[in-house]
Amino acid sequence: MKHLLSSHDLSLDDIVGILDVADHMAEINSRSLPKVPALRGKTIASVFFEDSTRTRLSFETAAKRLSADVMTFMASSSSLNKGESLRDTIETLSAMGVDAMVIRHKSSGVPLTMTQWTDAAVINAGDGWHQHPTQGLLDAYTVTREFGTKDSLAGRSIAIVGDIKHSRVARSNIDIFRRLGAHVIVVAPPALLPKNIESWGVEVRANIDDVVGQVDALYMLRMQLERMDSSIVPKLPEYCALYSLTPERAVRMGSGAILMHPGPINRGVELIVDPADVPGSRILKQVTNGVNVRMAVLFTLLGSGATTVLQQGAES
Repeated sequence: MKHLLSSHDLSLDDIVGILDVADHMAEINSRSLPKVPALRGKTIASVFFEDSTRTRLSFETAAKRLSADVMTFMASSSSLNKGESLRDTIETLSAMGVDAMVIRHKSSGVPLTMTQWTDAAVINAGDGWHQHPTQGLLDAYTVTREFGTKDSLAGRSIAIVGDIKHSRVARSNIDIFRRLGAHVIVVAPPALLPKNIESWGVEVRANIDDVVGQVDALYMLRMQLERMDSSIVPKLPEYCALYSLTPERAVRMGSGAILMHPGPINRGVELIVDPADVPGSRILKQVTNGVNVRMAVLFTLLGSGATTVLQQGAES
């Protein structure tokens, strides 16, 4: 595998394999000095054309814990503001000897186009409404390890609630969850559902009360206000009445059910309850797992392929 542009680039064996490698990374991250020389000599460029906190820092942390060198590109302070083209930017970074580029862009398909301009591995860290494959992988890692089955979600149900239409997270997660055997339910107003939702192999419900207490995982999506026309957004009081997780609804979550959110949270919109008050909240665990999984992705793309190097002691 040269690049990771979409969850669809991965076979089921690829998905399970990356999650297995993430177990090794979790062990490394539990050490007093969580670092191994697996990618020493490699250079990874963090190339973000959209604002990001969790994903960018997660990838940069993952790279450093594998002993890679990290180059951080910030579009807001780059030569793009002087008229440099996107292609020139990517070719310039490539000429510096970059081994992998972690790309986030507001336009769908940009990471794929970039593969034509560089010999480096390209990892999609989110492109428009299209895909966010490492978020799907880390969420699958969170759910599979929560329920104790490493290679299957058979018999489990997951409800994804909110702005499905504009969510790259929803697209990646639905694909990966379903291929691992989960029954996926989407809950959203009609205006926030894709036109072809019937072809996604999911069940559609009208409001959150249809699923609270009935599913193993409740995945609340952020309202993508920056990606939508304000005319299609329901008035917030009406939206919250049907789609927000309130304290009353949180109490009704099933025993053992978990709460997830990709972040950042719009408090008072998708979550009216404080996640810290929900015993099943795994939102911060998702962040922790994000480092494990992104280490696994970088190692899979750039490492030797042998996990023995991961067993080495932490370096000074």
